[in-house]
Amino acid sequence: MLKIGEFSKLCRVTVKTLRYYDEIDLLKPDMISRENGYRFYRPEKLAAVSEIQSLKDMGFSLEEISRIMKDRLIPGQLIVLLSEKQKLLEENIRAGQNSITKIETWKNELKKELKMEKVTIKQLPDIIAATYRKIIPDFNYLFTMAPEMGDKMRKHGVVCREPAYCFNIYHDPECKDKDIDVEIVEAVVKKLPDADGIIYKEMKGCKKAACIYHRGPYENFGRTYSAVFKWIEDNNLEIIGQPRESYIDGCWNKEDPNEWLTEIQVPVK
Repeated sequence: MLKIGEFSKLCRVTVKTLRYYDEIDLLKPDMISRENGYRFYRPEKLAAVSEIQSLKDMGFSLEEISRIMKDRLIPGQLIVLLSEKQKLLEENIRAGQNSITKIETWKNELKKELKMEKVTIKQLPDIIAATYRKIIPDFNYLFTMAPEMGDKMRKHGVVCREPAYCFNIYHDPECKDKDIDVEIVEAVVKKLPDADGIIYKEMKGCKKAACIYHRGPYENFGRTYSAVFKWIEDNNLEIIGQPRESYIDGCWNKEDPNEWLTEIQVPVK
């Protein structure tokens, strides 16, 4: 038999760990000297230590390993157990990757915040507009509603104004995440008869609007709105109309959402 020190060297596990394995009944020595308390191990126990280390590396706890070692599972049972552990680890990896993605997104947002776009005052022009207003189930439906509007306008032979000016107005008195009352507005060169849910009308602009660019996905609008509203408050201005989300670059010309560009326009006085 091997003394605990010799056994420790061969299995590459510290004496302290081996003593702990003894305390928790995971790996008992084969003999303990009555004279000096030395622990001795049979050479075949080296394989048991190797199995313990392998199970630890696979993510099993010492408590789980202890049950496995005591039950002496047959290969078929062990395969089932290992498959279950594999599935759990894969789920943890996916959850971890989702967390990493969210961390990266937030880091990018904080970097943008460090170089936040400045708020400027602009005059918004009077326009002839094609407008399409609906109650939509959620914000994702905008990706369906906008092309739908475009198809109808092409059928009407509409000519859009240059430079292009397209924006959304939300008519709900408070923020909603479903059943949202939204109006899409596109500046056009002339007024046409209303048709297919498209209303053609003249829309007044405003002399002053606090404007700020938002770069990136639409779900991150909150930070940009926060910045412009704080600026309005700090400068003792009053909001006098519905904010507009004016779309400059988006999914129609940029594949990467991080390259989308929107201008938030808030009428003020």
